[in-house]
Amino acid sequence: MKIAVIGLGVLGASVARSLALAGAEVTVFERTAPLAGTTGTSFAWFNAHSKNPRPYHDLNVAGMAEHAALEQRAGVAPPWLVRGGNLEWAEDSAGAERLAGATAELIERDYPVHWIGREQARELVPDLRIPAQVGEIAYYPTEGHLYPALLMARLWGEARENGAVLRCPATVTGLSATSSGARVELAGERTEFDAAVLTVGRWTEDLTAAAGYRVPLADPDAPGSVTVGLLGYTEPVPARLDRILTTPRLNARPDGGGRLIVQGLDLDAEADPADPPAPDGPHARELCRRLGELLAGTEGARLASLRVGQRPMPADGLTVAGFLDEDARLYSIATHSGITLGPLLGRLAAEELCTGNPSEQLAEFRPQRLIGRTDHPKLEPARFAGQQ
Repeated sequence: MKIAVIGLGVLGASVARSLALAGAEVTVFERTAPLAGTTGTSFAWFNAHSKNPRPYHDLNVAGMAEHAALEQRAGVAPPWLVRGGNLEWAEDSAGAERLAGATAELIERDYPVHWIGREQARELVPDLRIPAQVGEIAYYPTEGHLYPALLMARLWGEARENGAVLRCPATVTGLSATSSGARVELAGERTEFDAAVLTVGRWTEDLTAAAGYRVPLADPDAPGSVTVGLLGYTEPVPARLDRILTTPRLNARPDGGGRLIVQGLDLDAEADPADPPAPDGPHARELCRRLGELLAGTEGARLASLRVGQRPMPADGLTVAGFLDEDARLYSIATHSGITLGPLLGRLAAEELCTGNPSEQLAEFRPQRLIGRTDHPKLEPARFAGQQ
């Protein structure tokens, strides 16, 4: 089979790898550069909690297992996954009630989470500064963070070794299903394939609409919406942190070399992709102030960069994965949880493309539930904390 993959983020690299391993002839079209989209501006939190309804939770649990399976397979690449766990707490009664309900739901689903005290939390993170009113802390031991570039190195490296070809820069200007396959159009050029896979993140709505099968996304450019968020990248700091912290005022995780990534979800209301804030402006100073309150050793911390991340968010907040057309020529994947789900969605999509057999794991996530919808269901920001 000759298959086109459009977009080279984590999803595109994973699909290309799985297809190439299955013997397909794969051509990847990337407009600017690998990691140029959402993959390159992600908090990269590896998890399956606060993922509802249940099928979405289960899909993310399977996504976590797929990373473990990939780690066990032979392959030379730096480790991309750090399973340091995640610590979360609440600082007021409303937050405590929400956190208690969320952990109870996860315990019922056999998802690893338990309550620990202040002393045990400091054993895990010696430099942690815990507010006086916080008694119990939720600990998710199997969660962690990824280094997206290292995951991409593994996925795309193996795709390339197995024959996948990259065309970059290459802007796809048109896409259509034909009687015998899929046609990919570039400026002054048309190329025929047996099928095409769209892994273009926040550009999914535009490209699927051009193909005649519009999959609606929440506006990825809307200032202050659930689709945008600020991510601060610090200069190296002498703080001991090897896991994720998700707290009411600040989320933080290591980024290698003593650097941290920080995120204050309430500040996202002022995030505007058209007007990114300065790394030494008021938003940056506020993030650094909160970091100093959270971790000893970060006094005087400065941001090397402050970026506006843009999340690809299908209109109902759930993953999209499946054929757009009845003849199985065009396949689209779009998800907010691409970091956690990337390797799994890549494998399942490749199996569906190569065998024609539908995956039961993707049955609840077909694009047909959204194609043709003109309304955008209201998305609750709390459901999408963190860029994953």
